[in-house]
Amino acid sequence: MTPPPTLEFWFEFASTYSYPAAMRIAGLAKARGIALRWRPFLLGPLFKASGWTTSPFNIYPAKGRYMWRDLARICDALDLPFVVPPNFPQHTILAARIALVGLTQDWGEDFCRAVYRVQFAEGRDIGDRAALDDILRNLGQDAGTIVAQAQSDAIKALLRSQTEEAAAHGIFGAPSFVTADGELFWGNDRLEAALDWAKRH
Repeated sequence: MTPPPTLEFWFEFASTYSYPAAMRIAGLAKARGIALRWRPFLLGPLFKASGWTTSPFNIYPAKGRYMWRDLARICDALDLPFVVPPNFPQHTILAARIALVGLTQDWGEDFCRAVYRVQFAEGRDIGDRAALDDILRNLGQDAGTIVAQAQSDAIKALLRSQTEEAAAHGIFGAPSFVTADGELFWGNDRLEAALDWAKRH
């Protein structure tokens, strides 16, 4: 039996446009018969390598104002709840490490979507351990056990290596999508194009 085409979904939990992408990618991929691989990484080290100390949406205020309005329109069209979080960008290291634990099990994708909902639909701080504990409990997980696993040296090293792998792919922002033949697509608005390429190639 021929394996299905694959697509890697590279995302950062602080990434605004990764929110709508994360909420719709599974259904779109399933409809096309494409297998997804969820790949959390950190944008901070990539930005630092470019000489940025924060998100370009903060460095360039006009771009930031446009982004928030654009995201509101996108979410409205998708019927996704949206609020501007109280601080941006948020600290996402622990959330990303937990995601790596969950993605080896059957609750990882649900955890990722829940992190985006908590941040961009409920306006909570995902850098707050309590917010992550609530998500884990709602998924039927023991928060203390999972967080301990997420803080292990192995998971810390895995997140570092995935961030390095993202850089090696030429990724500079999120969401990004990489096909099996190495084609890179960037942005929520390129999701369908990435899926179609993965299907054809």
